Amino acid sequence: MAPKIYVIHENELWMEPLRAAFAELGLPYEEWYLDQGVLDFSSTPPPGLFYNRMSASSHTRGHRYGPEYAAAVLAWLECHGRRVVNNGRALQLEVSKIAQYAALTQHGIRVPRTVAAVGRHQVIDAARSFDGSFITKHNRAGKGLGVRLFRSHDALRRYVGSDVFEEPIDGITLVQEYIGAPEPFITRVEFVGGRFLYAVRVDTSLGFELCPADVCQVDDAFCPAGEAPPAASAPRFRILKDFREPIVEKYARFIADNGIGIAGIEFIIDAAGTIYTYDVNTNTNYNSEAEAEAGMYGMRAIAAYLGEELEMSVRP
Repeated sequence: MAPKIYVIHENELWMEPLRAAFAELGLPYEEWYLDQGVLDFSSTPPPGLFYNRMSASSHTRGHRYGPEYAAAVLAWLECHGRRVVNNGRALQLEVSKIAQYAALTQHGIRVPRTVAAVGRHQVIDAARSFDGSFITKHNRAGKGLGVRLFRSHDALRRYVGSDVFEEPIDGITLVQEYIGAPEPFITRVEFVGGRFLYAVRVDTSLGFELCPADVCQVDDAFCPAGEAPPAASAPRFRILKDFREPIVEKYARFIADNGIGIAGIEFIIDAAGTIYTYDVNTNTNYNSEAEAEAGMYGMRAIAAYLGEELEMSVRP
């Protein structure tokens, strides 16, 4: 069997740009769609390179146990010494923001003050230690799931006691300090092959579902970064030319130490100029309009990188 690139995922739509990039570069690949399946641990994996794109938001597409199954498959691959881009450790970080924050903090990267709570009453208790505004979010989320801004503890109590309360898929709700940014935007820093690719500025005025893929829809009106309406002509995603921030070097060390080859990392800057990093996306997507405007293409960079890694993985 000839070695090829194997892409582990659970979302057909998010794969379309990568398929096009593989075709453009003439790279051999196969998709492993891991929403469900059977794994014979005593078998031997095929030769090749494996790229993990399993998403923390898989449950929103009816794939509740996709990450758990992917974790088993990655353990099997790594047991047999196969090269995995975004390995089992990367998947652990993908599905837990608390795990992300712990790893980021160990690398000297500031994260927002966060309290984890299991249970509705415990969410209310967790919020008591926050003065002023605060937000809630899901520990295992993706696409800004569960992000809501609260101006008072009474507002949280009403929400938690209502039928619209969103139960997190892993049971863990995070209560987090509100970062008051002077302008309603966040920055997302993209890495491919462990190297900085580009940074993109994301307007958060319309909500906080920040998935940049064209198939994502903006449907969350709660935004912790600001509430001013965006200019009608302003693009929501804009690639920043000549982006320079010392935080990029810290991010590069962080991903290298955690089995991550491809990722988008998001941060926000408060009025004092302090950077807070709040999310790591190891199944990163890209916005086609922003890329066309800048002439930079993330999925093509990923395909080229995977092609190089495939060639290296089969060398004697």
